[in-house]
Amino acid sequence: MFASFPLTTLALVVALFVYFGLAANVGRARAAFGVPAPQSSGHPEFDKRYRVQMNTVEQLVLFVPALIVGTPVLGDMAAAGLAATWSVGRIIFARAYYADPAKRGPGFGLTILPSFVLLLAGAWGAIASL
Repeated sequence: MFASFPLTTLALVVALFVYFGLAANVGRARAAFGVPAPQSSGHPEFDKRYRVQMNTVEQLVLFVPALIVGTPVLGDMAAAGLAATWSVGRIIFARAYYADPAKRGPGFGLTILPSFVLLLAGAWGAIASL
């Protein structure tokens, strides 16, 4: 798949780097707010960063398989665009969540919508191939 869809592959790499950055934020917050491992809570600012990281893991579990099944149906450019939107959504989600968790909605929408479109495309492609 990866050689056939270079733009999608690059967009997936970006998404994984976004996750890596969010995980690094947790490590920095752990040190800054004195939350020793293995604690997963302890200071509200640490808790926000930890929840963003965990929510991103939850989203990756849906996004990556959806990207895999949706890309052959939608093509490289469209799938890469959806993957890029996912990454932007995660960044918007994180920034909003850090500032005020109640304002995380737009970022969440920009994350879940591409996953849903990719999933639907994959399902449609499979059904059409029967």
